[in-house]
Formats: sequence, C-alpha cells, structure tokens
Amino acid sequence: MSDIDEITREVLDFWFVETPAAKRFATDPAFDADLHMRFYWIYEDIQTGGHERYMGSANSILAAIIVLDQFSRNMFRNQPQAFAEDHRAIALAIYAADNGLDQEIAEGRRAFLYMPFMHSENPADHDRAVMLFTGLGNGTFLEFELKHKAIIDQFGRYPHRNAVLGRKSTAAELAHVAEHGGF
Repeated sequence: MSDIDEITREVLDFWFVETPAAKRFATDPAFDADLHMRFYWIYEDIQTGGHERYMGSANSILAAIIVLDQFSRNMFRNQPQAFAEDHRAIALAIYAADNGLDQEIAEGRRAFLYMPFMHSENPADHDRAVMLFTGLGNGTFLEFELKHKAIIDQFGRYPHRNAVLGRKSTAAELAHVAEHGGF
C-alpha cells in the first residue's frame, strides 16, 4: 500500500466513518483544532504541489478535495487561508468529472467531490454544479447549490467572505450578510 493509499484511507475514514454527518457542517472549535492537528501536514503536502500525486484514483482525488475544500474551512476558519486552495480543489473536481472518475465514487460520498463547484465564485462552475447535483439525485445538496448559485448570480461572489478576504462590500452585500449571514 502506497503512502497516498494510506492517506486516502485515513482521510475518507475520518470524514465518512468517524465524523457524524451533522458535525461536518457545524462550527466547533475543538473539532477544528483536531482536524488541524491530524491533517494539516496532508494539507501542506497537497498545497505545496503534491496534489498531482493524488490524481491516481477516484478515491485519492476525493480525499485531496476533502482536505482542500472541507478541512481547510475548519482548520483556517475566519482566515483567508480557508479559501486559498479552492483553485486546486476545483481543478481536481473538474478533472474527476471530465474523466468519469466521479462515477466511481459511492453516491453518498460523491457530493463532496462536487463541493468545489458549489464553493466556487465562478458562475460557470455553478451551472455545472446544478447539473452534477441534479444527476446525483440528492435534493438536499441540490437545494444548497441553488442557494449558493443565487448568491453568485446576484453578487458575482460570496459577500460573507469579503471581510475575511479584505474585499470591500457593497451596500447590497452588507444588507445581504446582515439578513442572511452566510446564506
């Protein structure tokens, strides 16, 4: 078993076996700290160019996406670094979808392969996300994607990220965040 296989198993077991579904999207400083302690070294490896080593299988791509797209949002909550590797995550997701590797992922896990499309601020990625989540047949994830897409369609970006990323908010964006928070 290669080191990538071991890392893949460790990430996927943690996310899909050890971690209850409700905890994946909750704000929990202890969980965030645990993620950072256990998985930062993997994030750092992928971030410094090792992402290509994870392109050997559908599951290793999924593991890399989870680290870049999910774990980063926990490890670096309320910091710009939470979004710093979104470009790598979307590149991996596009590669997987374009090459049919997404179909090798169990349906219950595949939504996480598609999350970089949902988190993107590129409108074209949201058009694709709607198609992918519709094909998945999970109404909950599709509903969340449609909410994300509506924000991108309205503002061209996620206003709730503006403060963290040092972007100036418009009056409409400030009103949206005041009324809806992140969504």
